[in-house]
Amino acid sequence: MLKTMTTPTFFEPWLQFKQPIVRQLAFAIASPNILAQIPNELNLKNKFSIHDDHTWQRLYRQYEPRLQQLDQQPQPLIDFLARLKSTRLGLRFENLLWFWLQDEDYHPYQLIGHSIQKIAGAVTLGELDFVLLNKQTQEIEHWEVALKYYLGESELNLSQWFGLNREDTLHRKLKHFTERQFQFSEANNIKIQRKFAVMKGQLYLPRPQDELALPQWVNASRRLGQWGTRIPPSSYYRLQRQEWLCPNQSASSLTADWWSNGLYYNTTTEPLFYMFRQPSLLFQRL
Repeated sequence: MLKTMTTPTFFEPWLQFKQPIVRQLAFAIASPNILAQIPNELNLKNKFSIHDDHTWQRLYRQYEPRLQQLDQQPQPLIDFLARLKSTRLGLRFENLLWFWLQDEDYHPYQLIGHSIQKIAGAVTLGELDFVLLNKQTQEIEHWEVALKYYLGESELNLSQWFGLNREDTLHRKLKHFTERQFQFSEANNIKIQRKFAVMKGQLYLPRPQDELALPQWVNASRRLGQWGTRIPPSSYYRLQRQEWLCPNQSASSLTADWWSNGLYYNTTTEPLFYMFRQPSLLFQRL
């Protein structure tokens, strides 16, 4: 099913903070999932759910006082992420959520385990990102988290959303969720009762996008970007890699004159994200 594109009112409270690392933490909590629902095209081998927008907004508001403290004194958050040696954005996102989940005074979860490995003999079967006790429902929850950026093509069907590496597709990731990551019914001898995919990031529509209808499962309450192989006429600057989570409060680079593959940002009228991809012809040597 398709839905007509409208102009929603976006919930983007992370933009109020001045510290880049705190803006990223606020985004990790407050931003909605990139999916509004599980696509009907997905064959569910192991069922899982997605938190709705109101859940993330409520969790953010509970944590907002702590975020305001960190914006004034960010060192605890800086020290926590300093232990992360990888520059991968997905791991940074996971560690931001890990920091938040350990602040148990600000949310209804008790963290039981993080990165729990499932091993049978000499074989590693998989790993669970987070296992939590929801103290409101008294249920054990398993969360798998992912930060993803997908570019839609053609008719925007589930199979037509590609990552920057074209082998990383939205369909493949969701299939991995249901077939592999959510295959386990217990962790550390504790029965799992609910399973959630926390899938945040951004989706990008092809430019131009006239008369383009979105699939029903695309969450339009998350600001959608555009992508293309042509340089747009208005002024953009290139975002640094960590700014893909959330742009810094001030521009981190000059207005782009020379364009390379990457994510660009324009705030002349309203926030606009543009993922530039060079056409394959540009890679040929003359």
